[in-house]
Amino acid sequence: MYNENLTSNNQILDITTEVTAMPSLRDATRTAGVAIVPVRAASQESTHNKTNRALEYRMEKFNNLRYLMVAGLIAGLALHGLIRFGGSYNIGSLLFGEKAVAQTVPSKYSNLNTSIDKTKQTKQPQPVATKYVNGAPTPDWSSITFKNMKFGGAGSVEFPNIKNPGMKETRTWSTGQSLAEVMELGDFEATEFNIEDFTLEDIANITGINLKNLKLSDFETLNWQTLEDLAEAIPKLEDSEVGAIPPIQELVTKVTGSTASYQTVGEVLDNYPELGEVELGKYVKLDKYKLTSIPGIQDAQLKDFTNWQNTTISKVPGLADVPFDQFPSVPIPDVSFIGKVDLPLGSLESGRWKSISGSYQAGFNVPCEKKCGHIEVSGSETIVGAQWMSGKDQNVKGGFGILGSLNGGKEPTGRHPFGKSFKQVIWDINEADGSITTAMFFRICKRGWVDLGCSPYFIGPVPFFTYREIDPIILGTPLTIPKK
Repeated sequence: MYNENLTSNNQILDITTEVTAMPSLRDATRTAGVAIVPVRAASQESTHNKTNRALEYRMEKFNNLRYLMVAGLIAGLALHGLIRFGGSYNIGSLLFGEKAVAQTVPSKYSNLNTSIDKTKQTKQPQPVATKYVNGAPTPDWSSITFKNMKFGGAGSVEFPNIKNPGMKETRTWSTGQSLAEVMELGDFEATEFNIEDFTLEDIANITGINLKNLKLSDFETLNWQTLEDLAEAIPKLEDSEVGAIPPIQELVTKVTGSTASYQTVGEVLDNYPELGEVELGKYVKLDKYKLTSIPGIQDAQLKDFTNWQNTTISKVPGLADVPFDQFPSVPIPDVSFIGKVDLPLGSLESGRWKSISGSYQAGFNVPCEKKCGHIEVSGSETIVGAQWMSGKDQNVKGGFGILGSLNGGKEPTGRHPFGKSFKQVIWDINEADGSITTAMFFRICKRGWVDLGCSPYFIGPVPFFTYREIDPIILGTPLTIPKK
């Protein structure tokens, strides 16, 4: 006979077998005085135990799997929240407990103090030397010079017909050409660089050039200097005798017909007023004389020379090779607002009004009606959904003064997170892989005694940082988000 023990779940947990002897055998055992009792089969008991253990193991494994699924869901939601809204948090350090290693950027002239993020993040190659501040790319000024920054496009512009000593009639640039060959000192006047505070001696000390090996013709500024200009710019030149300075001796002789060798520079200026009107480069072959043949020239600041603004950077000895972090001052990134590249959208977009891009003249909330390639920005609640338009699609008003009319008074829309020296512009947008490129655009300025103002920022493009979705991007200030 079978005995079945059932659980509340109707599972069979034990089956026992009772064996009863046949009648004849029962009688025989009685005769022998032996009793036969019911016996539970050993093989059935073993099967029962194995069944119990298998079921228990499967139940335990199923429960563990459910716990893991719930934990994974919670962890995934938390990680998504950190990436999507986490601002400048370092995910690696939050998950793995690692600390970011910070390195101070040394600077001889400036108080720039940024840090390099060395946590385990994948940094894509950048067109310019790069450091990271709170995960966002910033220029590594110690590795950037005017010579190694190259144009990614071509252009040209003609200047108004204004008589200004040293001023060129046109400005032209081509793809692959360096900034040093195109930009002039005045283009960076009243910016964060303060290049005009340099002396030739300062530049020589930084770059290691030997001024004694250079010619007067290597310093373009001298072309339009008069003797009076030189006397005002160079310390103690007025007290030097004309005969001791060969290039000045040549100038005086050609203009006045007199050698005046034993007169001082100050005296010949008093005796021959016309020397205050003629330009050195029109009467003297500057490539005949060493740069140091004019005593004290290396000690004059660039801004002390007349119309220094018109000097091409490559024609100031050594300046093209000076790392930007060695300039008298350096642009410090405005990290007041750092967002994340949330969604790059191409030129088919239209009617975009939540703009945070524009210009100094038009403001930085210029909307776009049609052909509105842009990125949407995420991060804090303040900036979520803000739109930075592509300067390849949209131009805005820029510039001021007489030069403000250049390029039709227009410049690519963008922002200035790195100061007035250049403008950062979103350029190419690739929706397919979620990436964008940005470019630097520069302007032309003539702020001398004849103030011509500054052009729009349209000299470019010069390749700058590339970004992908979720990458931090410095927005800087001012930053207001339009609301309907």
